[in-house]
Amino acid sequence: MELGPADWSAIRLTAALATLVTGLLLVVGTPLAWWLARTCSPLRGVVAAVVSLPIVLPPTVLGFYLLVAMAPDGPVGRLTAALGIGGLPFTFAGLVVASVIYSLPFVVQPIQNAFAAMGERPLEVAATLRASPLAAFFTVALPLARPGFVTAAILGFAHTVGEFGVVLMIGGNIPGKTQVLSMQIYNHVEALEYAQAHGLAAGLLVFSFVVLLGLHALGGGRRGVGVGA
Repeated sequence: MELGPADWSAIRLTAALATLVTGLLLVVGTPLAWWLARTCSPLRGVVAAVVSLPIVLPPTVLGFYLLVAMAPDGPVGRLTAALGIGGLPFTFAGLVVASVIYSLPFVVQPIQNAFAAMGERPLEVAATLRASPLAAFFTVALPLARPGFVTAAILGFAHTVGEFGVVLMIGGNIPGKTQVLSMQIYNHVEALEYAQAHGLAAGLLVFSFVVLLGLHALGGGRRGVGVGA
C-alpha cells in the first residue's frame, strides 16, 4: 500500500508536533518534577493530582474545556488576544499547548521518580564540597536522573503521536495544519479506505511496540516507566 501526499503530510506534521511538544515538556516538567520530588508543602498532593488528571480524564473532556478556555471569550483567548497572538483553536500552536497539557504527566512522573530515587546523599556531598544548589542540580541531580529523562522523553513523544480526542477538539481536521496521523487514520476509516488506514495504523502499532521494547531494554520497567502517582 502506497502512502498518498495527505498521509505523508500528516506524518510530517505529527513528527513536528511530537518533537516540539517533547522539548517543551522537558523544559516545563523538570522544575515541576523537582519540586514534587522534594517539597513538603501541603499543596503537593493537589499539584500532583492536577498534573496526573489527564491520565484518567477522557481526552474529549479535557479537549472541550481547553477549547472553552481558548475561545475568544475564554480566559486564555482573552489573554492571547491582548498579547496580539490571536486565537489558538484550530491552529498548530493550539495543538502544541493542548498536547503539552495532555502529555504532562507522562513526562513529569518519570523524572519525579528519578529525582526521588536519587535520595539526599548526593546533594549533601555536593554541598560539603561548596557546590551551590544550582550547581549541584546541574552537575549531580541531572546526571543521576538521566534514565528518568530518557523514559520521560520517549513516553512524551509517543503519547503525543497517539493523540486523538484532544487533537480533534482543539485542532479539528485541517489538512497540512492540524491533520495529524491519528486524524488521517480516522479519515481513511470514515471513507471506507481500510487498506490505507491499515497501513498507517500498522505503522503506529509497530512504533508503539518499539517504544515499549526500548523502554524495557533501558531498564525502564525497574525505574518507574509507569506514570502512577
